[in-house]
Parts: sequence; C-alpha cells; structure tokens
Amino acid sequence: MLMRRQILAAALALCAAPAFAADPIPVTVGTANSATDIAVYVAEKKGYFKEEGLAVNFIAFDSAAKMIAPFASGDLDVGGGGTSAGLYNAVARGIDIKIVADKNHTPPGQGIQPLLIRRDHVESGRYKTLADLKGMKISTAAPGSAASTTLDRALKMAGLKITDVDQVYMGFPQQAIALSNKAIDAAFTAEPSATQAVNSGSAVRVMGDDEIYPMHQLAVVFYSGDFIKKKPEAAKRYMRAYLRGVRYYNDAIVNGRLAGPLGDEIIAIFSEKIPLKDNNLYKTLIPPACDPDGKVQLASLREDLDFFRAAGDIEGKVTLEQALDPSFAEAAVAALGPYKRRP
Repeated sequence: MLMRRQILAAALALCAAPAFAADPIPVTVGTANSATDIAVYVAEKKGYFKEEGLAVNFIAFDSAAKMIAPFASGDLDVGGGGTSAGLYNAVARGIDIKIVADKNHTPPGQGIQPLLIRRDHVESGRYKTLADLKGMKISTAAPGSAASTTLDRALKMAGLKITDVDQVYMGFPQQAIALSNKAIDAAFTAEPSATQAVNSGSAVRVMGDDEIYPMHQLAVVFYSGDFIKKKPEAAKRYMRAYLRGVRYYNDAIVNGRLAGPLGDEIIAIFSEKIPLKDNNLYKTLIPPACDPDGKVQLASLREDLDFFRAAGDIEGKVTLEQALDPSFAEAAVAALGPYKRRP
C-alpha cells in the first residue's frame, strides 16, 4: 500500500510539473558577489531554474554599474545590484534596462548597509553622535549610489550637509580594509563586509541604515530589453524560479538571523558562493531583506531619483516609469500564489 501511494504521488508530481523543451534556454545572469545575491544562488542550488527549463550562467561583476555595457550589447540578460544615477542615465541614453523586482530593501531590523565608525574614534570620544561626522572621511561604494542618499539622510539628521564631510569611494571589501588601516573614518558598508569589519575589532556599528532610511530600496533585479523582447517566456520562468529562491531563503530567517536547519543550509550556500568563506560570519550577520513577492519600494525609488537629479548626477530626462516593469513579478506571484511561510 505504501509503495502504491509513493508511485501515485510521483505520478501526480510529474503531471503537475511544467513540460518544457528538452534543450534548456540559456540565461546569462550578472551577480555582484554580495549577500544580496543569495536568492539566485538558492534558486540554482535547489534546482528551480532547471525545473523551469533554464540553463543559467553566472558572471561576477564588481558592481551593478559595470553591468550596463553588457546589457546594452545584449550579452547580459539579467542582473542585480544597487539603484544608481548610472542606471537612470543609461535609460535616458536609450539603453533598454528594466527594474523588475526587489533584491534588497531595509525593513526595521534588517539594515544590511550600516554606518560603521572606526573603533578608535568611538573609544576616544571623537565620535559620540551623528553631528561628529563633520570633517570625517566617509566612504560609500560609488558616487550617485543608493548609499549616497543614506549618507545624505544621516547628515541631515545631525543638521549637516554633504559638503561637511569628505566622501571617498571604494568597494565594500576595500572599505573594511580601509577602516582597519585607518585610511577612512567611517563607511556605509554592506554585509557581509560590515560584520567582518565589526568582528575584526576595527569598526563599530553605530546605526543601521534601516534606522536612517527605513524601507530604502537598496538593490533590484534588472532585465535587459533584449531578454524581455526576444526571450519573453524565459523571462517569466526566470522570475518564478527567482521568487521561489527568495521564499525558501525567507523561510530560513528567524528573529532577524539565519537559524535552524534551513538557516544552516543557506549559510552553506553563502560560504560556497560568496568570496568570504566563514560560516560563523554568516551566522552573525544581518541577512538581506528580499520581498517574497518581488515588490519594489516605489516611494524610495522616486526619492532617490529626485536626490540624484538635485545633486546634478542625472544627465538627461528620465522618469522612474521608463525604468520599471513589475509585470514579471506580478505574473510569477499569480502563478505561485501568495507567500506562506513554512511552519
């Protein structure tokens, strides 16, 4: 009887599975080797892309800004990274790139790009409050990046202006090193580099970006125009697989940390895919917040675009709507159903 039930269950599963062509559709995906890439790595590890008839090839980039050229040439189908002035400038120049889903935002308790201050500044009293940022050398990843708006908000909270600090630009791993060797005073450093810097003793986490800029849309998923137009079915399948990865990942977060058997599984994927190979680091870091339905924070995207424009970082006329296409996430949710956290 048990064997019969197992055979019947297997048959039903096969009937329910989508039938795709024998040859999988190739999809080239740009990653930033950051903690916010976790959902695509989960989708790959769990076989969700394969189940959708896709053959995904990952290409690592230093930043989302460096994905613009291969998007324009048609060599990249999907990418993910921070929103920036560079994205909107590319759209203004006629490069067809769309924001299609959330990759990371900052709900309360899940600020993954905190303000770090050198430990010696905190211990000496050089830094006590945000007002003490005046005159400091502060690093963000790049000019016209999402962290620029977080820095601006932090300074305004203290009655300061951007001109009151010395901005320097470098990647997150380099920021951790620069804090250690005292080349900079402070930084908005993303996970896992933020926790690495704190654990090393070189920096103190003084305020989360979820406190400075709640529900900030830090990173998004991009589709190239060619991918949407030439491989529309693959674009739909990719989003279904991606959101399944997001939901599996979300199930592993307990009280703001990766925990339990699922948490251990996600930590193993982090250690396999991200350059930093340290399970203890991933157990203690603040995990990125990824919306299980792929919804982006529209108010945040509009505010950031307005900030980039006011700062003179936008080169042409462009609107958020020109860079946005939520239809793929909406279709994926319609197919998958509402997210229900597993018990």
